[in-house]
Amino acid sequence: MATLLFLLLLLSTLSSPCSSSASSDSLSMDSSLSVENTDDVLTSPGGVFSAGFFPVGDNAYVFSIWFSEALCGSNCSVVWMANRDQPVNGKGSKLSLLKSGNIVLTDAGRITAWSTNTVTRSSAKLYLHDNGNLALYDIEGEVLWQSFDFPTDTLLPEQPLFKDMQLVSSTSKTNYSSGFYKLYFDTDNVLRLLYDGPEASSIYWPDPEFMSWEAGRSTFNSTRVAFFNSLGNFSSSDGFTFTAADYGDRLQRRLKLDVDGNLRLYSRGDGGGGTWVVSWQAMTQTCRIHGVCGPNSLCNYDPGSGKRCSCLPGFKIKSFSDWSLGCEPEFNLSCTRSEIEFVQLKNVEFFGYDYAFYPNYTLQMCEDLCSRSCNCKGFQFKFIKHDYPSNIPYCYPKNALLNGHHSPNFEGDIYLKVPRNSSLSNIRVNQLIGLECSGLATKHLDRTYPKRQEDRSVRFVLLFSIAVGVVEFFGIFLVWCFLIRTHQNSGAGELQGYSPIATHFRRFTLSELKKATRGFREEIGRGAGGIVYKGMLSDHRVVAIKRLNEAYQGEAEFQAEVSTIGKLNHMNLIDLWGYCAEGKHRLLVYKYMEHGSLAENLTSNALDSEKRFDIAVGTAKGLAYLHEECLEWVLHCDVKPQNILLDSDYHPKVSDFGLSQPVNRGSRTNPRFSRIRGTRGYMAPEWVLNLPITSKVDVYSYGMVLLEMVTGKSPYEENEHRMLVKRIRENMNTANATDSWVEKIIDPRQRCKTCHEPSS
Repeated sequence: MATLLFLLLLLSTLSSPCSSSASSDSLSMDSSLSVENTDDVLTSPGGVFSAGFFPVGDNAYVFSIWFSEALCGSNCSVVWMANRDQPVNGKGSKLSLLKSGNIVLTDAGRITAWSTNTVTRSSAKLYLHDNGNLALYDIEGEVLWQSFDFPTDTLLPEQPLFKDMQLVSSTSKTNYSSGFYKLYFDTDNVLRLLYDGPEASSIYWPDPEFMSWEAGRSTFNSTRVAFFNSLGNFSSSDGFTFTAADYGDRLQRRLKLDVDGNLRLYSRGDGGGGTWVVSWQAMTQTCRIHGVCGPNSLCNYDPGSGKRCSCLPGFKIKSFSDWSLGCEPEFNLSCTRSEIEFVQLKNVEFFGYDYAFYPNYTLQMCEDLCSRSCNCKGFQFKFIKHDYPSNIPYCYPKNALLNGHHSPNFEGDIYLKVPRNSSLSNIRVNQLIGLECSGLATKHLDRTYPKRQEDRSVRFVLLFSIAVGVVEFFGIFLVWCFLIRTHQNSGAGELQGYSPIATHFRRFTLSELKKATRGFREEIGRGAGGIVYKGMLSDHRVVAIKRLNEAYQGEAEFQAEVSTIGKLNHMNLIDLWGYCAEGKHRLLVYKYMEHGSLAENLTSNALDSEKRFDIAVGTAKGLAYLHEECLEWVLHCDVKPQNILLDSDYHPKVSDFGLSQPVNRGSRTNPRFSRIRGTRGYMAPEWVLNLPITSKVDVYSYGMVLLEMVTGKSPYEENEHRMLVKRIRENMNTANATDSWVEKIIDPRQRCKTCHEPSS
């Protein structure tokens, strides 16, 4: 019996550090934790987290924090690592809290692998809390150092991510050293995901094809902080938020930047020990993550693993254990046109690294362009049907082939430059030779240390104990697998992520707006900035859709329109219901105004004097709201009858904010105008005389609109030497006691037919 108890005691010492039941949650001064003693593990008071030496390879250990799990071996859910890039030896290594207050991790008792660089004159103690934070306190309770301030690849509930912090992925599932993917706050205060590879770096989330504000992000913040709570709600100072699919449940949660570059929120039962499920993820299409397969390679969707990497034709893989290194060419490429040809790979896109952009280039022109440049590796060729204003092909010559992926929905092809007669021209995408993306090698560290003489009997007992422990482990493992399979069959599984709502008004797709306008068939207005079409949405709302012309203002007008109207809410300002920003297309969706613009109705008998008065007052109210009542004053800069729309009751709404400019409340002037804005005839003299631009420029334009409503004369049509204002002044000066100057200037079509008083 004594022998049996001795064997069980030895067996317990061989258990994984993840199942260690250390009795203490703290480490006192002048104490240490040893890598060789599996009982040297800190356990939080509630048993949620453990901290100790975690195996990351052969004879390689990292001091880490993980969720306390029974028999997790080397697969524990690690949430923090101290020395991930410099693992320590399996013998002689220690974590010590020195009398000076510094925590030091020594490798084999000789080399300092990591330290907190803290100093205190009083006593200090290291605590592991139930929230996963490992904190060093002095005698007064002040925090000298804490692991929450130095995250690795994981955030825990209520753990903030500040501007000077970042999450860095591991290299692979078996190599815990720092990888190529980072989550951080950029210099524009936006939370981003970055691929920072050995040869290139690029941001891939939010989608780089869109601007920050299109993704619902705000650059106007100074705090730069992000965190999530235990209920599953994430919030960032740039305006990005999301809620977990299992929001509201009290679960164990962790937000991790995975080795594939995707940011995922995991959750499981609050008691622990269950299977982690994904309750949110940033990228639903993993092949759109940059660098996922390395240079000169292609990512394809795979139902099993999510992605599959392949080398391009004529290329071979650099490392069978690391796809991030990509592929290298098996041929030498000549610069002579007669010695090269191009291989077409359909529905393949390589994002970025275009050294130029050539619209309206034919395929032959694009081939000739790439052939003349030795640095050109190939070119992207897109021919979008129903493109506006006509079907235009696009040519994107590439100086590097990175971020490649194949998608049947992509309307474009890549043409790869290869040697002529290289037998590569008949290769299709699905014939490319590929390897699984998961074949990554374990990091191995060679260690040397002196051998000690061992007693044969002790060695026999240890080997026997190991054998018993292996049998016990496999027994428990089989039971655990059975329980997991049962749980999965009952409906538990990985949850897909979703995209958060970007703005308070809707973002439409180009196909939706094409369907709403029946292919942009019914044109109701046209200007220098674009064409307006009438349409009907799927919910039967009638809309006016403005399609911006790329050659005139384009992106600048689109940004000004959306950012300005999105903040406004007034009965005399146009209602913006949504927008579309897809590729080069920029469209705005407004509420349809039944009676069109004021300019179209000035010669109509429908506008009597009473309606004209109401239109004048309503327009003035809208402008007064812009100038005086907004949180940020707005100058319209293009007030004219064409930009005053009339609804079914002839109520006016000021529209077209493409030239508008926000103005700081602290100053009535704004020096940031880089060009003259407005329409000839309605523009204030300040623009021409280079005087300070204030709200008076809109007031002047509004006055010209009033004169046009009264006189029926457009200032745009007046002769340069006899402008409308000058003519009215002349009439006022030449009027006598018997003649009324008002009757001289008023539109004859609007004169009262039943009365003759001048005031009428």
